Amino acid sequence: MFLFVGTSVMAQQVTVPHKVKKKETVYGIAHSYGITEEQLRQANPGMESPDYQLKKGDVIRIPVITSGPSTNAGSKQPVGTRIQLGVMLPLHSVNNDGKRMVEYYRGVLMACDTLKKEGVSVDVYAWNLPEDGNAQTILKDPNAKKCDLIIGPLYSKYMSALSAFAESNDILLVVPFSIHAPELYVNRHIFQIYQTPDELTEVTARRCADWFGDYHFVIVDCADSTSTKGAFTAMLRRQLEVKDRQYSLTSLKSSDANFAAAFLKNSPNLVVLNTARSPELLQTLSRLNAIRQANPDVMISMFGYTEWLMYVGHQQENFHKYDTYIPSYFYTNLQTPQSLILQHRYQAHFHQDMMPSLPRFALAGFDHALFFLRGLHKYGKTFDGAAGRFGYQPVQNPLKFERIGNGGLQNRSYMFVHYKPDHTIETVNY
Repeated sequence: MFLFVGTSVMAQQVTVPHKVKKKETVYGIAHSYGITEEQLRQANPGMESPDYQLKKGDVIRIPVITSGPSTNAGSKQPVGTRIQLGVMLPLHSVNNDGKRMVEYYRGVLMACDTLKKEGVSVDVYAWNLPEDGNAQTILKDPNAKKCDLIIGPLYSKYMSALSAFAESNDILLVVPFSIHAPELYVNRHIFQIYQTPDELTEVTARRCADWFGDYHFVIVDCADSTSTKGAFTAMLRRQLEVKDRQYSLTSLKSSDANFAAAFLKNSPNLVVLNTARSPELLQTLSRLNAIRQANPDVMISMFGYTEWLMYVGHQQENFHKYDTYIPSYFYTNLQTPQSLILQHRYQAHFHQDMMPSLPRFALAGFDHALFFLRGLHKYGKTFDGAAGRFGYQPVQNPLKFERIGNGGLQNRSYMFVHYKPDHTIETVNY
């Protein structure tokens, strides 16, 4: 078991730029980056002038706090409610599950560090709960009953034990990753962050059909026997048929003439593949380039899969070229000031960079912990995670919960990451 109590702040060592937007204030900027107004003013000496005015378009410096978590339980704590947080995840270096969850846990600690600057003290109890572990042994630890909030488990087989423990001890249970959790439907203490794959398939197909109401859909069979995306294209076709919408079916094996015939010239076309694999995406892009060359006026957009975010490094130009929408439950631009600050803080705290994974697990831990701990601090055990409870802007993982019948709450936040032809990127939340 690990115990983390409070954090300390050292001198500022690194700054990153922030371009001021309309109506932003010194207080609001400092608050959004988890620093004090004094720290922001110290990094920007001009702000200390009595006649200083923050203006749209100004570029100011945001200090990166490079202190690490303090384990000094006797250190002075700020005035405010103390929250008891438990983390029950595989925290080890034996396999990738453990390594990812260690990084996630570090993000949780960074969120606690940010909250301490806001006057919120958090005691963190963390237990290693690997795939071959024993949840009952952990739950017998007297510190487990002290928790106001538990994050875990990673594995479905522990869900029943943790759910019963949370309910009997009036503890909020946050299930951070997608696992089978039937207890969600009967236990009001549970927050499930990720929807099941079947639920995501259904909602994505429905939203896709609604959002692109003026588009002609072109569904491409890619002859990928390993693909699981046929369930999505089948659901999408049913949605279109219910709405009495016409669509075209074609194949990568079709001749150039037959492939091109699937596209309309007087309507925007939305291309949907039945695989997320890169080789078939490349083949499709080659076919689309041929159509564009022969018929420059044909309007083509693409609708992809979350896996396509892994291809951005090589395919971003094509994504912009074909006005691509990628459905996802997460997104972050690693070059924004806020993301850069967290990357600097992670490296300074833990002396290594975040793993180059999607999503970034440290950012997920940071978003999750900040969201729920702020919610507990403001609303206590009545916190329901609904939209508008407070103004936190997520770095990577948006959260918006809805209650499932008389049971727990499930995150319903989802987005389309839109690579626009003007080479900008927007996130369309729904």
